[in-house]
Amino acid sequence: MVDKVLTANRLTDGVAVWLNAGGEWVTSLQDALIARHAEAVTALEEIGKKSYADNKVVDVAVIEVQEANGVLWPLRLRERIRAQGPTMEYAPGYKPADPEFIAV
Repeated sequence: MVDKVLTANRLTDGVAVWLNAGGEWVTSLQDALIARHAEAVTALEEIGKKSYADNKVVDVAVIEVQEANGVLWPLRLRERIRAQGPTMEYAPGYKPADPEFIAV
């Protein structure tokens, strides 16, 4: 099985977030709780449904990641961009993503 994490967008501002081991939504993929078996993935899905129902987050999804040299890397390009930020400068305070991180 591929490792997985739970991601969403914060309802208050749309920022991409990941669920950590403390049950909090955090803005760094590197702090995400990693599910390494089917039961853990099911638990993440249930937490995501509850967080959505409680109006904490939207666009909840379990995504595939791999760990390389202690760094989590989403397998899909879309998720790499969400984890690192936009691919170009578009608003004050938002830096473009690191091209090496999102490189396929």
